[in-house]
Parts: sequence; structure tokens; C-alpha cells
Amino acid sequence: MSDEVLGATFRSKKCVPCEGGVDACSIEQARDWMRGLKDWTLDSSGKKISKTWKLKNFVECLAKVNAIGALAEEEAHHPDVHIENYRMLRVEIWTHAIDGLSENDFILAAKIDASFQ
Repeated sequence: MSDEVLGATFRSKKCVPCEGGVDACSIEQARDWMRGLKDWTLDSSGKKISKTWKLKNFVECLAKVNAIGALAEEEAHHPDVHIENYRMLRVEIWTHAIDGLSENDFILAAKIDASFQ
């Protein structure tokens, strides 16, 4: 599957509630799924993905935070969101219940990317 198709596949899915009891994806699986995301970073432990955007100003950051918050509520999957240096927006995603990555994380990341277009 091409990188573009993989990203579109993630965007077409809905996050499924996870209350634990399942294994996090392997680092190999995470690396494969990363192909469907543009400019996201997999941390060295293979447990989290993140991305940083440089925006125009603080007001634009707040607007994006609110948009990401609304999307996170729709998906019932909530990232950590940070504003740094007044216009740098960093989003960090992982599945808290399993202390690692699940398909939900890649679905949410792909949808966040789409919201920036």
C-alpha cells in the first residue's frame, strides 16, 4: 500500500475506544504505519508519535488547539497539546490505556493533518 493510500485509509477510519487489555503495536508496525503520516516523529521507545507546527502567532495556535480538541472529542481519543514560544504547536499522541501506540493514534494523527489543510 502506498504512503498516500495508507494516510487516506487512516483518515477514513474512526477511533475505537481502548480501555487496555490489548497489546501496543510493535515498533516495526509503528514504523510501517508512520509511512501514512507526513512529518510526524516516532519517539525512540516506539511508544509515542509527535509533530510540531510553526504557526503565524499565538491566536492561530489557540484556534488550532481548539480545532484539535473538537476532533479529539469526536474521536474520543485525546492527545497532549503544547504551545511553546507563543506560536509553536506540538501534538503528542499515544494510547494512554496501553502505554504505547495503537491504530487509533495514527487515525487521529492523519485526521489532525487533514485539519491543517
